[in-house]
Amino acid sequence: MKSLIAASLLVFSTTTVAANLSDLNYITEVYPPFNYEENGQLKGIAVDFLEAATEAAGEPITRDQVKIQPWARGYATALSEPNTVLFSTTRTEEREDKFKWVGPITDTKIVVWAPKSKGITINSGSDFANYKVGVVRDDVGEHLLRSLGVSDNALRLSPKADLLAKQLAAGRVDMWAYEENVSSFIMSQNNVDTSQFEVVYVLSEAQLYYSLSKSTPDSYVEKLQAGVDKAIASGALDEIKSQYK
Repeated sequence: MKSLIAASLLVFSTTTVAANLSDLNYITEVYPPFNYEENGQLKGIAVDFLEAATEAAGEPITRDQVKIQPWARGYATALSEPNTVLFSTTRTEEREDKFKWVGPITDTKIVVWAPKSKGITINSGSDFANYKVGVVRDDVGEHLLRSLGVSDNALRLSPKADLLAKQLAAGRVDMWAYEENVSSFIMSQNNVDTSQFEVVYVLSEAQLYYSLSKSTPDSYVEKLQAGVDKAIASGALDEIKSQYK
């Protein structure tokens, strides 16, 4: 019996040691300049940094191992399936207990855009009631607006941010809630004149992270965090950010 237990422990130990960051399922979305696709290649600050961090951890992941999915699908996968890494994810109080967190990657600001011509003023959640506010389904913008008490009647859900940029420009929505740098980038990509719009409300100032499904073993989380810490200390993150200015 003792020999059987010892053998079982040896197998378990070997399996644990053999665990590698490449075992994880990596998912991202189109969220430039942090993660996006250009000419068929995945790129962005968070993508480059993932490669740098996993290399620093001694278990390099390449961008070819990362899947691009609409945010709502990737978010649902990270909530339900083990060993899943979703990025870039804004770390909020509402999401805190839903994931395990590795980072931070960078600061982020979630804002609400509106056309300057409409002269919209927002001071509290109740002020959104008379407007149509575009949000990406299950994005932090939707979550933050709901936390302010904004009702379903005011929200216009979309699977993609570029669709909302076009709807804002066409007047089909009155406002758009999204990450400030990302929304500016997307508007420019879609030939929307950003000078015609203004930020009328700041929903949150937070940080972007790699979020891991709750059931992911801590050994993976600790290993990836160690790689992130090493890459930050080496100056790799600052160098990567400088390439996207």
